Amino acid sequence: MTRSEGPATRQIHAGYTPGEPQNTVTVPVYQSAAYEFESFAAARDTFALTRVGNIYSRNANPTNAVLERRIAALEGGVGAIAVGSGQAAVAAALLTLIAAAGPGQHHIVASNKLYGGTSDLLGDTLADLGIEVTLVDPLDHGAWAGALRETTRAVLLESVGNPVLTIPDLPEIARIAHAADVPVIVDNTMGTPTLHRPIEHGADIVVHSATKYLGGHGIAIAGALVDAGTFDFTARPKRWPRLTAPYPRFGGLVFTEAFDGTGGRTPFLVLARSKVVHDLGPTLAPATAAQILVGIETLDLRVQRQTATALQLAQFLAGRPEVARVHHPGLPDRPEHARAQRLFPDGVGGVFAFDLATGADSVETFVDALELFALAANIGDARSLVVHPATMTHSRLNAAGRAEAGIDLTTIRLSVGLEDVADLQADLERALDAVGAHHFSHDSEGH
Repeated sequence: MTRSEGPATRQIHAGYTPGEPQNTVTVPVYQSAAYEFESFAAARDTFALTRVGNIYSRNANPTNAVLERRIAALEGGVGAIAVGSGQAAVAAALLTLIAAAGPGQHHIVASNKLYGGTSDLLGDTLADLGIEVTLVDPLDHGAWAGALRETTRAVLLESVGNPVLTIPDLPEIARIAHAADVPVIVDNTMGTPTLHRPIEHGADIVVHSATKYLGGHGIAIAGALVDAGTFDFTARPKRWPRLTAPYPRFGGLVFTEAFDGTGGRTPFLVLARSKVVHDLGPTLAPATAAQILVGIETLDLRVQRQTATALQLAQFLAGRPEVARVHHPGLPDRPEHARAQRLFPDGVGGVFAFDLATGADSVETFVDALELFALAANIGDARSLVVHPATMTHSRLNAAGRAEAGIDLTTIRLSVGLEDVADLQADLERALDAVGAHHFSHDSEGH
């Protein structure tokens, strides 16, 4: 830039050269909507997907790319895509597989014990789009096998079911799905890559609400989808024509021939980024990606402490007369205890649920008596949280849907934070004492 250029030119161009490297130790925030190409040929080839590079921040961003590589490394995947929320990650993963199959009738088999937002997506929005969904008990292997069809494009489950901590036998479910040439998507938000890596147990695609444990501080909404690069779309090429045959939209490119996972570019991820993310725009802001990256730096430290505290609180609650049952597979009397020890040898995380023995009318008394547990619809935060699933996170489910999900009107979900365990236990004890006093006083009046 020379002084002969006018002020309007200088105020746009002075002091910056695109692509100039810096030596920051932390990941910089690349706050740019667009990217300058070095030549016409570079622009042409990048848009044609034959050259690696940034096109527009709706699809990809250098800050987001670091987050993608980091999450893929944590999960043991080939590559990843960061998006604006966990809900967007689930939707993008499913819609990419639907898109890969091209026009026609499409079907998904999913666990009936899922996060409420995912249940809404499957039972309402995808139904509006003509995509049929069959919900099955994740613990019933025969139900998984019986639900699969020729039109099934994906199997979806959570590594740890939300909110009652169902632990499905992922290796067996993956075996069943793969025998029918169907890819397996696992939401590992609750499990976290610190405690469980679904790809090592047969998953093909892993999704995360990075808002939760990866971010860890309740300050940023983000999501990610990770591709293991293991599913062979060419085994049944007619089932996936958008990947295995020339795609006119991209100049006749055959994705399974053009992309082998090098640089994280698998056929699935390139289709997800260039079609679903590009067309629907579930963009993650780079500043948010930077916040999630900072959170990930302490992931294992936080998760280890939260996991240990949650188990201690679950053991405490299991001994209280005001509690009917505790949904925590770390307890020896739970039916999934042995499976949890096999698949989650370091614990099942910092979230669990329990049912009050004193009736649904005691829930409000209990929740309002808590002082440290914040009433907030989130998990994985540094601070401890409480929700009532039936009226909050899973309120769109009817009574039958709640029953299938294992949720009662007395079910309360806790997300354990980083506070001192003694203080959290005292908080729960005060709330249970309030419930007991309220319940027994009403019993006395009834007699």
